[in-house]
Amino acid sequence: MTDRFVLQNVKTVDGNSVDIIVENRKIVDIIPAGMGAGEKIVDYKHKVFVSSGWIDMHVHAFREFDPYGDDVDEIGYKTGVTTIIDAGSTGADRLPDLVSSCKNSKTNVFAFLNISRIGLKRIDELTDLSWLDKESLKRTITEHKDFIVGLKARISKSVVGPNGVEPLKIARKFSEDTDLPLMVHIGSGPPDINDVLDLLENNDIITHYLNGKANNLFDETGKPLPKFLDAIKRGVHLDVGHGNASFSFTTAEQAKKHGIHFDTISTDIYRKNRLNGPVYSMANVLSKFLYLGYSLKEVIDAVTVHAAEWLKKPALGRILAGDIANLTLFSIEDEEISLLDSEGEERKADQRIVVKGVVINGEYIEC
Repeated sequence: MTDRFVLQNVKTVDGNSVDIIVENRKIVDIIPAGMGAGEKIVDYKHKVFVSSGWIDMHVHAFREFDPYGDDVDEIGYKTGVTTIIDAGSTGADRLPDLVSSCKNSKTNVFAFLNISRIGLKRIDELTDLSWLDKESLKRTITEHKDFIVGLKARISKSVVGPNGVEPLKIARKFSEDTDLPLMVHIGSGPPDINDVLDLLENNDIITHYLNGKANNLFDETGKPLPKFLDAIKRGVHLDVGHGNASFSFTTAEQAKKHGIHFDTISTDIYRKNRLNGPVYSMANVLSKFLYLGYSLKEVIDAVTVHAAEWLKKPALGRILAGDIANLTLFSIEDEEISLLDSEGEERKADQRIVVKGVVINGEYIEC
């Protein structure tokens, strides 16, 4: 790789064509299409879009854990995602191992710390409240403050067992003590979803908000629950978190009908649903939202601008001279594709997003 290269004739999401010049890892200029000069020119001939590097707010990237684990770069830059946020794979016991495992990866990685010290070593990690150890949690946060962006609590029946909403009450105290927001996984009850919503505050994240389970955020007629609307007014952030069991086309259509808009689109990707579906990749998940009728800008902003704003890392969500170059290059292909949700429902779409390459921390890689 040369120190300088030009991405020529690429389209921004708003439709303009530009050349982007990268040198010594940084974007040094953004100029009219066809004007860039250099030893290495990659000419996309106005057929490829460029955005700031995609950010996936919910992945599982600790390869040792099964079923919720995978290799960082397999779910990162190789799928067009330049920054991933591990969503609570590890708690205090194994967070240092997650940090170490990421050191040789190209993809940028941050993490939500699981409130249970054992993390996803077991998938009922909140059934024993003794695993919610405040001192080990606070110590881990102090030692890895640049890596941890929040706390993760999986609040559904199979995870909490007989403890109901109590783990979330403890998580709320952890959040207050550490000044870190919560990402809360919602799913089957008990606890009742209304009891979960009561405990969420500004800047907390509901992930899996479009799930099709009985305990979801919409009533039997498809209208959003009153307490859900109250949570949105308080500033609770809505994240898709597709996953193996947490995205429903029907629920997504209900949300769109009632103006309940996603803040971020994430995959909840790990080895099983990457290889066997229904997730496959971020591009596949984003294609589902194009199918649902959202604009390209709305879809791409969800994995760039809005994710970067929540992370308080605005440079990750923009294309600006002087910044380290993290970019995703992709096309919109007019071809039929079958899209599958987590309920097994299949929809036929006539467009799909295809990743063509990334620039990750200044390195250009063709995908």
